[in-house]
Amino acid sequence: MPTLGNPTGTIEVLKKYNFNFQKRFGQNFLIDSNILEKIVSAAEVTKEDCVLEIGPGIGTMTQYLAESAREVIAVEIDKSLIPILEDTLSPYDNVTVINEDILKVDIRKLVEEKNQGRPIKVVANLPYYITTPIIMGLFESHVPLKSITIMIQKEVADRMQVGPGTKDYGALSLAVQYYAKPEVVAYVSPECFIPKPNVGSAVIRLDRYEKPPVQVENEEFMFKIIRAAFNQRRKTLANGLGNASDLPITRAQATEALEELGFGASVRGEALTLEEFAKLSNYLLTIL
Repeated sequence: MPTLGNPTGTIEVLKKYNFNFQKRFGQNFLIDSNILEKIVSAAEVTKEDCVLEIGPGIGTMTQYLAESAREVIAVEIDKSLIPILEDTLSPYDNVTVINEDILKVDIRKLVEEKNQGRPIKVVANLPYYITTPIIMGLFESHVPLKSITIMIQKEVADRMQVGPGTKDYGALSLAVQYYAKPEVVAYVSPECFIPKPNVGSAVIRLDRYEKPPVQVENEEFMFKIIRAAFNQRRKTLANGLGNASDLPITRAQATEALEELGFGASVRGEALTLEEFAKLSNYLLTIL
């Protein structure tokens, strides 16, 4: 059994199966064992844990996870990788491979079956083109989750942890920080992958809050306000909210609310903290 997580073992498996990389699946396989160890250690995987891995590829990280976890569920969309995974994971009896699109999997049901509904840990080297939908899907569906430790594009990782007043701050920063505490664990160079991606990568750990750090009457309504605030960044917040087609708010109502809360009518969305968005959302609900 070739050891994966290094160039030689990875190339051997790819040649054996004559594997062709699929651009549409955003496939970049890790070939650096130090980074793999860092991810598993940052995720604090123990023999108590049931781990969900998204996009196992040829099973590189899956092997590391299987050594550390009680159980691993690996969800892989690419049919041509399934025979490879059967081969590379054959020594492990604690891994279940599911050939499915993660966005269509009923993760809650899986957690019920495999972990009696107790919180799982998600560990993944994510395809960069669908990072945000995957993470938001996990949070918004309220799957029982302890933490998410993932390799993603550096720029996206930076966006997840910044605060107000910076150019990277936006709807994603606020959404992630509402559900979890983000911490970048490592930055990773393109050299650590086959094929090399065109961008730098980062490993980020998101620790799920048991209860969100702010009190909000209506989660969905607050996120509509946040999206409207950043859809037209250059506009004032009052204009952004007044122009949003999915919000029943006039510009006058938005201005009234902002002034009432002491922000001033010309404030922009990027100036508000998560707590301030929660206050604004709660106040607007009282005047609508």
